Amino acid sequence: MVSAAEQLAANLNFGALAKAEDLKKRIWFTLGALLVYRVGTFIPMPGINPDAFADAFKNASQGILGLFNMFSGGAVERMAIFALNIMPYISASIILQLLTTVSPTLEALKKEGEAGRKIINQYTRYLTAVLAAFQAYGIAIGLEGSGNIVIDPGWFFRISTVITLTGGTMFLMWLGEQITSRGIGNGISLIIMSGIVAGIPSAIIGTLELGRQGALSTGLILAVVVVATGVIAFIVFMERAQRRLLIQYPKRQIGNQMFEGQSSHLPLKLNTSGVIPPIFASSLLLVPTTVANFSAGKGPEWLSYFTTMLGHGRPVFMLLYVSLIVFFAFFYTAIVFNPVETADNLKKHGGFIPGIRPGERTAEYIDYVLTRITVIGAGYLAIVCLLPELLVSYAAVPFYFGGTSLLIVVSVTMDTVAQVQGYLLAHQYEGLIRKSKLRGSRR
Repeated sequence: MVSAAEQLAANLNFGALAKAEDLKKRIWFTLGALLVYRVGTFIPMPGINPDAFADAFKNASQGILGLFNMFSGGAVERMAIFALNIMPYISASIILQLLTTVSPTLEALKKEGEAGRKIINQYTRYLTAVLAAFQAYGIAIGLEGSGNIVIDPGWFFRISTVITLTGGTMFLMWLGEQITSRGIGNGISLIIMSGIVAGIPSAIIGTLELGRQGALSTGLILAVVVVATGVIAFIVFMERAQRRLLIQYPKRQIGNQMFEGQSSHLPLKLNTSGVIPPIFASSLLLVPTTVANFSAGKGPEWLSYFTTMLGHGRPVFMLLYVSLIVFFAFFYTAIVFNPVETADNLKKHGGFIPGIRPGERTAEYIDYVLTRITVIGAGYLAIVCLLPELLVSYAAVPFYFGGTSLLIVVSVTMDTVAQVQGYLLAHQYEGLIRKSKLRGSRR
C-alpha cells in the first residue's frame, strides 16, 4: 500500500512552488550567484594582450587547457579573473582529506562534529589560498615566456596576476559556500556545472558549423548525438542504482502490548562518491602543467615531454585519468561511509542483518558488499569518462560532449532537483499541519 509520504511525493508539482516562499528565495539567490560568476568569467585579467593570447590558446585548446577551459566556463580562453576557477579549492580538499586519514590531530577534529568540521574547512581555505597563489605565479611565468602575450613583463605583472587570480578563486570559494547554505544544491558543483552548461550552445553551433563545412560528416555528428544520449541514460540508471541490505528489528514489548518486529533496508549507492572522482582527477592533472609553466619552456626535456603527453587521446593522459578516478572512487567512498559506525548504530537500535551476527561481523559484511559495488561504480565512472573522451580526441568534437562533462551536468542536476523536491515536500507537510487542529500547529 502506498504511504502518505509517497502520495505527497507523487503529487508534487510546480503549482506548489509558487506558495513556497523560502524555496523561491533560495532559487533566486542561487541564480543570482551563478549570474555573478558568469559575469566574472568575462572580466579580463590586467596586463594581457587579448588577441595574442587568443591566438596562443587556439594551439593548445585541444590539450589539458581545453578541459579546464570547459570547467571554468570559458574563463581560461579569455584569461579572466576566474581563470583558476574553483580547482585550487578542490585540490586543497583532496590534500586535507588525505591528511585526515594519516594525521591523528585532523582525525580527532573530524570526530568532533560540527566544531571540528569548521576548523578543517578553515584549514582548507588557507591551503586554497596557497595553492591558488602557486598556480597563479606559474601562469604568470608561463605567459611571460609565450611571446608578446604580456604587455609589460616583470614583477609588477607577476604580483598583479597572483593577486587577481587568487582573489578570484577565493571569491568563488566564498560564493560556493553561500550557495550551499542559502541557496539550492551544492555550491561548488553548481559553479562547475554552470560553466559547462554555458558552453554547450556554442559547442552545438560549432559542431554543426564543422558539419556544414565538411570537416565532420553527418554520420559522425549523428553518432555523437546517439553516444551522448546513451551516456546520459546510462548515467541516470547507474546514479539511481542501489544495493539494499535487509535490516530486521526484533519484537518489542511496551507495557502489556507486544509489537511485531519491523523490517527495513540499508541503501548502498552503486556510486557513493558521485562526481567527486572525475573532478578530483581533473584538478590533479593541472599540477604538471603548472610546474611546466614555471620553467617557461626552459625546464627539463622530460617535463616538457610529459606535459605534451597530457593531451586527450594520449596514453599517459588516459592512464592517469582512469587511475585517479578509480583511486578517488574508493578513497571518497571510504571517507563518506564508515561500515563500523553503521554496524554500531544498528546494534544500538536492535537492528540486524538476517544471518549476520551484530557488531563486528555486520561491519565486515557491509564492508564486503560496499567494496564490491564500489568496484562496479569505479568501473562505471571510468567507462563514462574515458570512452567519450576517445571520441572527443579522435573525432575532434568539442569537450562538452565528453563523458566527464555529461556526468557532472546530469549528476548535479539530479541532486539539485532532489533538493527542490525535498523543500516542496516539507512545504506541503507544513501546509497540512497548519490546516489541521493539532497542538503542534498552534506552537
